[in-house]
Amino acid sequence: MKFPRKYQSHEFRYGLQEANRTPPWAHRQPEERTPQQNKYSVLLPTYNKCENLLLIVWLLVKSFSKSGINYEIIIMDDGSPDGTRDVAEQLKKIYGSDKILLRPWKKKLGLGTAYIHGIKHATGNYIIIMDADLLHRPKFIPEFIRKQKEDNFDIVSGTRYKGNGGVYGWDFKRKLISHGANFITQILLRPGAYDLTGSFRLYRKEVLQKLIEKCVSKGFVFQMEMIIQARQLNYTIGKVPITFVGHVYGASKLGGNEIVSFLKGLLTLFATT
Repeated sequence: MKFPRKYQSHEFRYGLQEANRTPPWAHRQPEERTPQQNKYSVLLPTYNKCENLLLIVWLLVKSFSKSGINYEIIIMDDGSPDGTRDVAEQLKKIYGSDKILLRPWKKKLGLGTAYIHGIKHATGNYIIIMDADLLHRPKFIPEFIRKQKEDNFDIVSGTRYKGNGGVYGWDFKRKLISHGANFITQILLRPGAYDLTGSFRLYRKEVLQKLIEKCVSKGFVFQMEMIIQARQLNYTIGKVPITFVGHVYGASKLGGNEIVSFLKGLLTLFATT
């Protein structure tokens, strides 16, 4: 696909270069497929992601097609005024309505609500959740799948803070906040997993449904509570190191209000779990 001129900025080229970098595990021999092939449904909540959506879908399709993975991408747009829905409609025409599903949802009722909405339309037996901000690189998804098969994990979570994982494109303050949040969480909650504030994960469909039913948090705390609830329900969690590159387009949603909300939610989880 040839990208429009507006997408040829330095930041775009850097992000695309990083996205296309071949990870070491890509050279492994592919596993034999089972007769009943698994299907992976990607849930992409969007709001004003017009500039990101074209690229993230292209990268997802490229990764899935290269690995021979059966997939669908469910775009859950929250009434974006920037034309995100129009881009999604065009992507349906390019890749097919069986691969790209546009399922709009209601006015910003939280990630949990978005995922519930997406699961209703998902036909896969595994669910992949990720941001549409180009923060999460689709090149890691085959490794998530390999890791899940390795020990039959219920959940596989990408981690920036173990192994070869890392963060690029963040200033010192942003890195300090992220590391600090995960450190405090480890001390207070002892979740048995790293990078609780991350949101790049693979779930068994029925596991994700069960966790969403139990979670009550919103915002940044929601992803953290998902792992805490998974631990309490004795679900198994695999970890895959990922590289995390700062926003190619758009800006971080993290501000003072979100930090206060995170701390309140953390203390609530500490008191109730």
